[in-house]
Amino acid sequence: MHVTLPAMPQGIHHLLKSGLDLGENNRELTGLLSRAEGTLLANGMAALIKLGFGFLISEGLSDSKAEQAQAFFNENFVIKDPYAPGGIRYYQGKILVRTRKPEDDMNVLICFCPDPEALYYDSPIGKRFNPCAIVDTQVLTEKEAEQIEQDPDRVDLVIRFKDSKAILDLAERPDADVVQLLLENLVQITGNFGHMFKFGAIGRNVQTLLMENAA
Repeated sequence: MHVTLPAMPQGIHHLLKSGLDLGENNRELTGLLSRAEGTLLANGMAALIKLGFGFLISEGLSDSKAEQAQAFFNENFVIKDPYAPGGIRYYQGKILVRTRKPEDDMNVLICFCPDPEALYYDSPIGKRFNPCAIVDTQVLTEKEAEQIEQDPDRVDLVIRFKDSKAILDLAERPDADVVQLLLENLVQITGNFGHMFKFGAIGRNVQTLLMENAA
């Protein structure tokens, strides 16, 4: 577990802080989030995760960018399944990020490939990949999050931080070991462990792609 976990919460944090290169606006947003409580953090996280994936997996205008986007998608979200139509299905994990502090009102539901039929669309130049369909994010109230958390059909994995500050403090601990965070009681993880490992792999691959694009 120690080998697999480190990139998982960092994947969320990395998308939140570095998913888009916003220059001066990014610094202003970081300062704003550092002073905000849960609701603003939840909305910022939801928006940047969705836009961040769209940016990272965008086909762009070049063939190399399109190939990179398709390769990233295939590696992380395409699952070979002889019983599925066409022999493949898509990873459709549902991850709920919350805090243990109810007054934070910090609840974000992350759903990967929620509508497989929307992953590709027809265009005048043929079928094109739709990066905006990779992930859907929703900001929830405490009541909505509680209801979803109790329904295994609506969520696969719950990541519950101690409070909003614990999420934002990851900016000061970019190499934080997740096992250490668990031992410090800063994060709790419940649900299907298979999704935990998958989410960890996606987080690592996101970081790798970000570094490649920055090079």
